[in-house]
Amino acid sequence: MARSLAAAGYLADRALATACYLSLRLERPLLLEGEAGVGKTELAKTLAQCLGAPLIRLQCYEGIDISQAVYEWNHPQQLLAIRQQEVSGEAGLDVFSRRFLIRRPLLQALDPPDQGRAVLLIDELDRSDDEFEAFLLEMLSDWQVTIPELGTLRARRPPAVICTSNRTRDLHDALKRRCLFHWIDYPTAEAELAIVRLRAPWVGIALARQVVAFVQGLRQLDLYKVPGVAETLDWAAALVALERESLSVETVEVTLGSLLKYQEDLVSMREMRLAELVSRAQSEP
Repeated sequence: MARSLAAAGYLADRALATACYLSLRLERPLLLEGEAGVGKTELAKTLAQCLGAPLIRLQCYEGIDISQAVYEWNHPQQLLAIRQQEVSGEAGLDVFSRRFLIRRPLLQALDPPDQGRAVLLIDELDRSDDEFEAFLLEMLSDWQVTIPELGTLRARRPPAVICTSNRTRDLHDALKRRCLFHWIDYPTAEAELAIVRLRAPWVGIALARQVVAFVQGLRQLDLYKVPGVAETLDWAAALVALERESLSVETVEVTLGSLLKYQEDLVSMREMRLAELVSRAQSEP
Protein backbone atom coordinates (compact mmCIF):
# COMPACT_ATOMS: atom_id res chain seq x y z
CA MET A 1 0.00 0.00 0.00
CA ALA A 2 2.82 2.41 0.89
CA ARG A 3 4.47 1.83 -2.50
CA SER A 4 1.20 2.46 -4.35
CA LEU A 5 0.61 5.71 -2.47
CA ALA A 6 4.21 6.83 -3.04
CA ALA A 7 3.90 6.13 -6.76
CA ALA A 8 0.90 8.48 -6.76
CA GLY A 9 2.83 11.18 -4.89
CA TYR A 10 1.91 10.54 -1.24
CA LEU A 11 4.45 9.37 1.32
CA ALA A 12 2.78 7.35 4.07
CA ASP A 13 4.53 5.67 6.97
CA ARG A 14 3.95 2.01 7.69
CA ALA A 15 1.18 2.60 10.24
CA LEU A 16 -0.83 4.87 7.94
CA ALA A 17 -0.36 2.58 4.95
CA THR A 18 -1.52 -0.37 7.06
CA ALA A 19 -4.60 1.56 8.21
CA CYS A 20 -5.48 2.32 4.57
CA TYR A 21 -5.02 -1.31 3.56
CA LEU A 22 -7.19 -2.60 6.40
CA SER A 23 -9.87 -0.03 5.65
CA LEU A 24 -10.09 -1.28 2.08
CA ARG A 25 -9.81 -4.96 2.93
CA LEU A 26 -12.32 -4.92 5.79
CA GLU A 27 -14.60 -2.37 4.11
CA ARG A 28 -14.52 -0.13 7.16
CA PRO A 29 -14.38 3.69 7.17
CA LEU A 30 -11.04 5.21 8.11
CA LEU A 31 -11.16 8.20 10.48
CA LEU A 32 -8.12 10.45 10.14
CA GLU A 33 -7.47 13.09 12.78
CA GLY A 34 -4.67 15.62 13.03
CA GLU A 35 -3.88 19.27 12.66
CA ALA A 36 -4.90 21.09 9.49
CA GLY A 37 -2.46 20.72 6.63
CA VAL A 38 -0.86 17.39 7.54
CA GLY A 39 -2.28 15.51 4.54
CA LYS A 40 -5.62 14.01 5.60
CA THR A 41 -7.62 15.25 2.63
CA GLU A 42 -4.74 14.61 0.25
CA LEU A 43 -4.67 10.96 1.29
CA ALA A 44 -8.26 10.47 0.10
CA LYS A 45 -7.45 12.09 -3.25
CA THR A 46 -4.38 9.89 -3.67
CA LEU A 47 -6.29 6.76 -2.66
CA ALA A 48 -8.88 7.43 -5.36
CA GLN A 49 -6.07 7.83 -7.87
CA CYS A 50 -4.49 4.54 -6.77
CA LEU A 51 -7.79 2.67 -7.07
CA GLY A 52 -8.78 4.33 -10.34
CA ALA A 53 -12.05 5.23 -8.63
CA PRO A 54 -14.07 8.46 -8.62
CA LEU A 55 -13.56 10.71 -5.60
CA ILE A 56 -16.82 11.95 -4.11
CA ARG A 57 -16.27 14.70 -1.54
CA LEU A 58 -18.67 15.89 1.11
CA GLN A 59 -17.40 19.07 2.75
CA CYS A 60 -18.98 19.33 6.19
CA TYR A 61 -20.00 22.57 7.85
CA GLU A 62 -22.23 23.72 10.66
CA GLY A 63 -25.87 23.24 9.69
CA ILE A 64 -25.34 20.67 6.94
CA ASP A 65 -28.41 18.47 6.55
CA ILE A 66 -29.77 15.59 4.49
CA SER A 67 -30.74 17.77 1.53
CA GLN A 68 -27.11 18.84 1.04
CA ALA A 69 -25.52 15.51 1.97
CA VAL A 70 -27.83 12.73 0.78
CA TYR A 71 -30.72 13.70 -1.50
CA GLU A 72 -33.52 16.08 -2.28
CA TRP A 73 -36.46 16.03 -4.64
CA ASN A 74 -36.40 18.03 -7.85
CA HIS A 75 -39.49 20.10 -7.13
CA PRO A 76 -39.54 22.12 -10.38
CA GLN A 77 -39.42 18.91 -12.43
CA GLN A 78 -42.12 17.36 -10.27
CA LEU A 79 -44.43 20.34 -10.82
CA LEU A 80 -43.72 20.33 -14.56
CA ALA A 81 -44.51 16.61 -14.79
CA ILE A 82 -47.79 17.13 -12.90
CA ARG A 83 -48.86 19.89 -15.29
CA GLN A 84 -47.95 17.80 -18.31
CA GLN A 85 -50.04 14.95 -16.91
CA GLU A 86 -53.00 17.29 -16.40
CA VAL A 87 -52.77 18.43 -20.01
CA SER A 88 -52.36 14.96 -21.48
CA GLY A 89 -54.87 13.28 -19.20
CA GLU A 90 -52.54 10.33 -18.64
CA ALA A 91 -52.48 8.57 -15.29
CA GLY A 92 -49.86 6.72 -13.28
CA LEU A 93 -47.39 9.50 -12.60
CA ASP A 94 -45.21 8.87 -9.54
CA VAL A 95 -43.52 12.12 -8.58
CA PHE A 96 -41.50 10.35 -5.90
CA SER A 97 -39.66 8.01 -8.24
CA ARG A 98 -35.92 7.94 -8.92
CA ARG A 99 -36.56 10.09 -11.99
CA PHE A 100 -37.07 13.12 -9.75
CA LEU A 101 -34.38 12.31 -7.18
CA ILE A 102 -31.36 14.60 -6.93
CA ARG A 103 -28.49 12.51 -5.60
CA ARG A 104 -26.09 14.25 -3.25
CA PRO A 105 -22.59 12.97 -2.30
CA LEU A 106 -23.54 10.25 0.18
CA LEU A 107 -26.12 8.70 -2.13
CA GLN A 108 -23.75 9.03 -5.09
CA ALA A 109 -21.13 7.06 -3.15
CA LEU A 110 -23.57 4.29 -2.22
CA ASP A 111 -24.89 3.96 -5.77
CA PRO A 112 -22.32 5.27 -8.27
CA PRO A 113 -23.48 5.47 -11.91
CA ASP A 114 -20.89 2.97 -13.18
CA GLN A 115 -21.76 0.51 -10.38
CA GLY A 116 -18.10 0.42 -9.36
CA ARG A 117 -16.52 1.38 -6.06
CA ALA A 118 -16.19 5.04 -5.22
CA VAL A 119 -13.92 6.76 -2.71
CA LEU A 120 -16.00 8.92 -0.38
CA LEU A 121 -14.28 11.75 1.48
CA ILE A 122 -16.29 13.12 4.41
CA ASP A 123 -14.11 16.13 5.08
CA GLU A 124 -13.91 18.02 8.39
CA LEU A 125 -16.64 15.98 10.02
CA ASP A 126 -16.01 17.78 13.31
CA ARG A 127 -17.51 20.94 11.79
CA SER A 128 -20.94 19.31 11.38
CA ASP A 129 -23.66 19.14 14.02
CA ASP A 130 -24.37 16.25 16.37
CA GLU A 131 -27.57 15.50 14.47
CA PHE A 132 -25.76 14.99 11.19
CA GLU A 133 -23.12 12.85 12.84
CA ALA A 134 -25.92 10.67 14.25
CA PHE A 135 -27.46 10.35 10.79
CA LEU A 136 -24.20 8.92 9.47
CA LEU A 137 -24.36 5.96 11.86
CA GLU A 138 -26.78 4.01 9.65
CA MET A 139 -24.74 4.56 6.54
CA LEU A 140 -21.33 3.79 8.03
CA SER A 141 -22.51 0.60 9.72
CA ASP A 142 -25.00 -0.88 7.21
CA TRP A 143 -24.03 0.99 4.01
CA GLN A 144 -27.57 2.14 3.43
CA VAL A 145 -29.75 5.23 3.65
CA THR A 146 -33.48 5.42 4.12
CA ILE A 147 -35.60 7.69 1.94
CA PRO A 148 -39.18 7.70 3.26
CA GLU A 149 -40.78 7.93 -0.21
CA LEU A 150 -38.59 5.19 -1.74
CA GLY A 151 -37.54 2.99 1.17
CA THR A 152 -34.04 1.80 2.07
CA LEU A 153 -31.33 2.06 -0.57
CA ARG A 154 -28.33 -0.23 -0.04
CA ALA A 155 -24.91 -0.13 -1.63
CA ARG A 156 -24.05 -2.87 -4.10
CA ARG A 157 -20.50 -2.54 -2.83
CA PRO A 158 -19.48 -0.31 0.08
CA PRO A 159 -17.45 2.73 -0.92
CA ALA A 160 -13.97 3.33 0.44
CA VAL A 161 -14.64 5.99 3.08
CA ILE A 162 -12.16 8.49 4.52
CA CYS A 163 -13.47 10.74 7.30
CA THR A 164 -11.29 13.62 8.45
CA SER A 165 -11.37 15.72 11.60
CA ASN A 166 -9.29 18.63 12.86
CA ARG A 167 -10.67 18.04 16.37
CA THR A 168 -12.47 21.35 16.71
CA ARG A 169 -14.82 19.15 18.75
CA ASP A 170 -14.75 15.52 19.83
CA LEU A 171 -16.66 13.04 17.69
CA HIS A 172 -19.02 10.65 19.43
CA ASP A 173 -17.94 7.16 20.44
CA ALA A 174 -20.74 5.58 18.38
CA LEU A 175 -19.25 6.97 15.19
CA LYS A 176 -15.69 6.13 16.18
CA ARG A 177 -16.67 2.51 16.81
CA ARG A 178 -17.69 2.20 13.17
CA CYS A 179 -14.31 3.40 11.94
CA LEU A 180 -10.68 2.45 11.96
CA PHE A 181 -8.62 5.31 13.38
CA HIS A 182 -5.28 6.93 12.63
CA TRP A 183 -3.71 10.12 13.93
CA ILE A 184 -1.53 11.98 11.40
CA ASP A 185 1.12 14.03 13.16
CA TYR A 186 3.52 16.60 11.76
CA PRO A 187 6.31 14.75 9.94
CA THR A 188 9.90 14.54 11.09
CA ALA A 189 12.45 16.69 9.28
CA GLU A 190 13.63 13.72 7.23
CA ALA A 191 10.09 12.76 6.24
CA GLU A 192 9.12 16.33 5.40
CA LEU A 193 12.19 16.77 3.22
CA ALA A 194 11.22 13.60 1.35
CA ILE A 195 7.71 15.00 0.86
CA VAL A 196 9.05 18.28 -0.54
CA ARG A 197 11.39 16.43 -2.89
CA LEU A 198 8.54 14.22 -4.09
CA ARG A 199 5.79 16.84 -4.44
CA ALA A 200 8.01 19.75 -5.54
CA PRO A 201 11.01 18.24 -7.35
CA TRP A 202 11.79 21.60 -8.98
CA VAL A 203 12.92 22.97 -5.59
CA GLY A 204 16.69 22.72 -5.25
CA ILE A 205 17.96 20.37 -2.57
CA ALA A 206 19.78 23.13 -0.66
CA LEU A 207 16.69 25.36 -0.56
CA ALA A 208 14.48 22.39 0.32
CA ARG A 209 16.68 21.55 3.32
CA GLN A 210 16.59 25.14 4.54
CA VAL A 211 12.83 25.41 4.08
CA VAL A 212 12.22 22.22 6.07
CA ALA A 213 14.66 23.25 8.82
CA PHE A 214 12.96 26.64 9.17
CA VAL A 215 9.48 25.14 9.32
CA GLN A 216 10.56 22.52 11.82
CA GLY A 217 11.91 25.34 13.99
CA LEU A 218 8.62 27.24 13.72
CA ARG A 219 6.77 24.22 15.05
CA GLN A 220 8.75 24.40 18.27
CA LEU A 221 7.50 27.92 19.01
CA ASP A 222 4.37 28.96 20.88
CA LEU A 223 2.31 30.06 17.89
CA TYR A 224 -1.45 30.27 17.47
CA LYS A 225 -1.27 27.99 14.42
CA VAL A 226 1.95 26.34 13.33
CA PRO A 227 2.31 25.58 9.60
CA GLY A 228 1.44 22.18 8.19
CA VAL A 229 3.00 20.31 5.31
CA ALA A 230 0.68 22.08 2.86
CA GLU A 231 2.14 25.43 3.95
CA THR A 232 5.67 24.07 3.62
CA LEU A 233 4.99 23.14 -0.01
CA ASP A 234 3.32 26.50 -0.69
CA TRP A 235 6.27 28.38 0.77
CA ALA A 236 8.82 26.38 -1.19
CA ALA A 237 6.88 27.09 -4.40
CA ALA A 238 6.74 30.80 -3.54
CA LEU A 239 10.50 30.95 -2.99
CA VAL A 240 11.13 29.26 -6.34
CA ALA A 241 8.76 31.72 -8.01
CA LEU A 242 10.92 34.52 -6.56
CA GLU A 243 14.01 32.75 -7.92
CA ARG A 244 15.54 32.29 -4.48
CA GLU A 245 18.14 29.57 -4.01
CA SER A 246 18.59 30.01 -0.26
CA LEU A 247 16.93 31.74 2.69
CA SER A 248 17.69 35.18 4.00
CA VAL A 249 16.02 37.26 6.68
CA GLU A 250 14.67 39.67 4.06
CA THR A 251 13.26 36.86 1.90
CA VAL A 252 11.59 35.19 4.86
CA GLU A 253 10.06 38.46 6.04
CA VAL A 254 8.35 39.17 2.72
CA THR A 255 7.11 35.58 2.22
CA LEU A 256 6.14 34.70 5.77
CA GLY A 257 2.47 34.99 4.85
CA SER A 258 2.81 31.73 2.91
CA LEU A 259 3.53 29.96 6.20
CA LEU A 260 1.68 31.80 8.94
CA LYS A 261 -1.96 32.76 8.50
CA TYR A 262 -2.63 34.72 11.69
CA GLN A 263 -1.55 38.31 12.25
CA GLU A 264 -0.54 37.60 15.84
CA ASP A 265 1.90 34.92 14.68
CA LEU A 266 3.33 37.18 11.99
CA VAL A 267 3.93 39.99 14.47
CA SER A 268 5.50 37.75 17.10
CA MET A 269 7.82 36.13 14.56
CA ARG A 270 9.05 39.44 13.19
CA GLU A 271 9.66 40.76 16.69
CA MET A 272 11.30 37.69 18.20
CA ARG A 273 13.28 34.85 16.67
CA LEU A 274 13.17 35.29 12.92
CA ALA A 275 16.90 35.94 12.44
CA GLU A 276 17.82 33.04 14.74
CA LEU A 277 15.62 30.56 12.85
CA VAL A 278 16.97 31.75 9.49
CA SER A 279 20.53 31.35 10.77
CA ARG A 280 19.84 27.80 11.89
CA ALA A 281 18.21 26.95 8.56
CA GLN A 282 21.16 28.40 6.63
CA SER A 283 23.49 26.06 8.50
CA GLU A 284 21.79 23.05 6.91
CA PRO A 285 24.25 21.26 4.58
